[in-house]
Amino acid sequence: MDETVITSRGNGRLRHLRELGASSDYRRERREYLCDGMKLLEEAVRWGADIHEVLTCEPLPFVLPPSARLLRADRELISYASPLRTAQTVLFSVGMPGREEKVDMKGAVILENLQDPGNVGTVLRAANAFGVPTVILTGGCADLYNPKTVRASMGAVFRQRAVSLPLSALSELSVDTPIYGAALHRDSVDIRRLRLDGAAVAVGNEGSGLSDGLLSLCAGTVLIPMTPQCESLNAAVAASIIMWEMGRRAL
Repeated sequence: MDETVITSRGNGRLRHLRELGASSDYRRERREYLCDGMKLLEEAVRWGADIHEVLTCEPLPFVLPPSARLLRADRELISYASPLRTAQTVLFSVGMPGREEKVDMKGAVILENLQDPGNVGTVLRAANAFGVPTVILTGGCADLYNPKTVRASMGAVFRQRAVSLPLSALSELSVDTPIYGAALHRDSVDIRRLRLDGAAVAVGNEGSGLSDGLLSLCAGTVLIPMTPQCESLNAAVAASIIMWEMGRRAL
């Protein structure tokens, strides 16, 4: 495989990778995102991700797909290109999947306003583990392709179906698929007592929960039973428990 050696911060390929890590607008414009780490690269190769470029300062212990471009640079330049505080020895870019024309909301988990990319990545990982067909992001969620989201997903980003939709699109889809919202309301139902086959469940952020707009689309609300001294759960933890409950019969 041909390779290019990068020796300067002014290199165009290095600036491109740096911009992918820094700007969500640039990622959307280029339909490409940045990943880091040898383990994540191995997962990308294993699951057939559309790898564009690989920047590394060490030998690769596996073969890249023929379409991938290999770039070499020293550790300082890799750290310069990486948006993460602790850069690893490998950075690589991956093409985003094609845009979804039709979304089936059956069995989906909906995330609203989860602003922490680590939480979003954790939900992707759990969704893939529990067989959830689709993760839907709405409102002010963290970017699905933020490098911190990608890292937290531990490779699930390459194999888990996930889409971003506005509330108006959810309103149309809820005609065919009931939505249940996770909320501590007086009339909320213990999630263990409700059959969620064929439904979607929405989870909001820890601070404000689900918006009134999304709650208005819900057929009802559900809660996770907890000890009285516990006020709430981390959003990713709550979503993971809900997804396990949704998929446990199939598992």
